[in-house]
Order: sequence, then C-alpha cells, then structure tokens
Amino acid sequence: MTVGIRHDDLRRRNRAMVIGAVRRAGQPSRTEIAATTALSPSTISAITADLIAEGILVESRSGDTTAARRGRPQVAVRLSPAAATIVTMVLSMNQLSASLIDYAGETVAEERRKLPTLDLSREALVSEVVGILRDLIGRMPQGRRPILRIVFAIQGITDSGERKLLWSPITPHADIDFASILEKEFGIPVTVENDCNMIAVGLRWRNPERYARDFIAVLLSHGIGMGMVLRGELFTGTQSSGGEFGHMIHRPDGALCRCGRRGCIEAYAGNYAIWRSARGLPETEAVARDVTDDDIRALAEVARRQPGPEREAFRVAGEAIGFGLGSLFALIDPAPVAIVGHGATAFDLMEKPMLNAIARTAGGVHSGAISFDTEPDEMPLIREGCAMRALTFIDQEVFSPGQAPAAGRNVA
Repeated sequence: MTVGIRHDDLRRRNRAMVIGAVRRAGQPSRTEIAATTALSPSTISAITADLIAEGILVESRSGDTTAARRGRPQVAVRLSPAAATIVTMVLSMNQLSASLIDYAGETVAEERRKLPTLDLSREALVSEVVGILRDLIGRMPQGRRPILRIVFAIQGITDSGERKLLWSPITPHADIDFASILEKEFGIPVTVENDCNMIAVGLRWRNPERYARDFIAVLLSHGIGMGMVLRGELFTGTQSSGGEFGHMIHRPDGALCRCGRRGCIEAYAGNYAIWRSARGLPETEAVARDVTDDDIRALAEVARRQPGPEREAFRVAGEAIGFGLGSLFALIDPAPVAIVGHGATAFDLMEKPMLNAIARTAGGVHSGAISFDTEPDEMPLIREGCAMRALTFIDQEVFSPGQAPAAGRNVA
C-alpha cells in the first residue's frame, strides 16, 4: 500500500530543504538551490517568495559576473540576520563564555569570564552561569528579534535528554539541571551538550567533504574527550552524552586519573598526566590542579630538542591514545580523525607511537586507511558546533515546524 504525503507535510519538508540549502551555501541563486535540493524551479520560487515575505530570507545580487555577461544577473538569496537570535555558552576549565549570534551565524556580542571552576560552590557556579547570560542579553541590540534558543556546551558528561551536567572534571558538583535553571530564569529553550560532541558538529559544518558520514574528533587538552559521527549521526549514549574515550581503561589499576579511577587513557595523555610523567612524579600522585597549555608547549619544546623524560612522556601519551583508537577501530572500522586542542601542537611527538600502537591492535588491520588532521584551538569549533545546533533547530522546528530530526540528534 502506498502511503501518501499530506500537502502540509510536503510543504514543511520542502521549506526545511530550502533553508538548509541556503545555510550551507551562504548566498546561492534559486538555480543553485534547485540543483542542491532537486526541487522544481517553480517550487523554489514559491518557497523563497514566502520566506522573503516572512523576513527569513533576503535577496542580494550574486557576485557571478560571468552570468551577468550572459544576460540578466543572478539574484541570490541569503539568510536574514535579523530573523532570529541564538545564544551559545561554553563552560570549560576555569573559563565561561557566552555569545549572542544572529540568524546568519554572525556574532553580535560576547562575554567571557575567568573563574576558578574547581573551587566554586554549586550556588556560585550556577550564579556565574546565570549572570553571564543576563549580562549578554543586556547587550542585545535594539530591534532584534527575541532569542529563540540557547545551547550550552560543558566539559563533562551530560544526560541524553540534553538537560543536565551529570559529571565533570572541572567542578566537584554533579547532576546540575542547567536547562531547567536557565529556562526558569529567562524563558528561553535550552540544550545542554557535551563539548566534544559540539566539536564534531562544528567540524562537519566547517569541512563537510572530509567530515561526512563517519569521523572522530579527539580532544587533547586538560582532559581527553571524543566526539564521533557514525553513518551521519552524532554518537551518544542511551543515558548520557557518551563518547568518554578518555576514561576507557588503558592499563588496569594504572596511573591515577582525574576522575578518581586508575588506568584511564586520560591518566597517560591528559595535560596533567604528561606533566606528571615528564617531571618523574609517581603515577599515584594526586593530579596537578591546572597544567596550562603554555606548560605543555614548553615541555614539547624540550622534548623536540633532546631525548629525556619530556619526550618519553609524549611517547607514552601517544601510545595510550593509539591503543584506545585501535580498540575503537576494531569495533567501527577506521575513520578520519581530527586531533583537536592545544595538545595537537605536540602531535609530531605523539603521531609515531600512536600509529605503532594502533598497528598492534585488531583495529590496525586497515591502519593505512586512517588519516589525521590537527586543529590546535578547540574553542572556536565548540562555539561553531553550538551555533549550528541552535540555528538548525530554528531552521527545522521554528521556521519549518514538524521537520526536526529524530531525537534531535541528526547533524546533517
């Protein structure tokens, strides 16, 4: 039996396709939208006319001078910056930031704060989060449409319902329902996300040719994290954000990890672990509170100049990551890998031991298919991932209602 599609559902789907095509292309002509979506020119004309009338799209002259010489110049469309506003927030070790972003994806205003995340009380941490958002909203330009979505990325484990911080190495406090707190305070829908998942979303929007259906983003920073896309879907756990690559066991009962357990990959490859190893400190010694990126860069410079404990520390880190990736590849097959974060500046010291370790695992059978890219600054990717999460939500649920992806997890 053939199941028919209702006219309203078809219209919503087509609207979502047109908005998505414009978001990806930036400033396409109607002809280019038709080629991307496979919709008819008449359908494209009707939908774009409606979206322009609603203030979602605006027209602009295309920069294609070749087309202009052949005849009438192409008229392109682009997203109207004033159509909506969203907020992205990021909480990481000793840092909190928030950005006001227009519908075209441009930053309107920013707020950043340094704060001692490990020392703040639960109430003080919540107060800082509420306060930075209040200050940011106070900088909202006159005439802007209201904020429609907040996406809050946190270094730590979040729940699968995208509401709570369940656990984080950057604060002693757990099970904080940030979404409910902020929604009660500001009346704006909030999504709470794991920071590494947002890195994966940001990579896909930034470079969709390389980061398409299957890829992995490994964060090398204060901790070790992972965001993973499989078959076009962002991988998450059934109860949490999942992807806790850094807390897979590398050596049972081994080095002390920040999470309180022993033998995690992070206990060998996190900033604090590399510092501990390079300084010859016992693996069971309590981890340093905050080893900075400058500290790691200084160790890397020493390691490049001469053999010694610094070089050995990076070798051990690369090996731990390699064995973890090799075990993962045994399950999912090799995929492109992005090494993200300030630890990526020392990738030259870790790459060879990493590849050697992968080759010694079942996942190393196809190690020739593995390719690495590096991105030394994770924060722009996290913010970009948060922005695209919020903006595509608006594209699909607000301006094309009924077209949200299943479970809110499609990153296409």
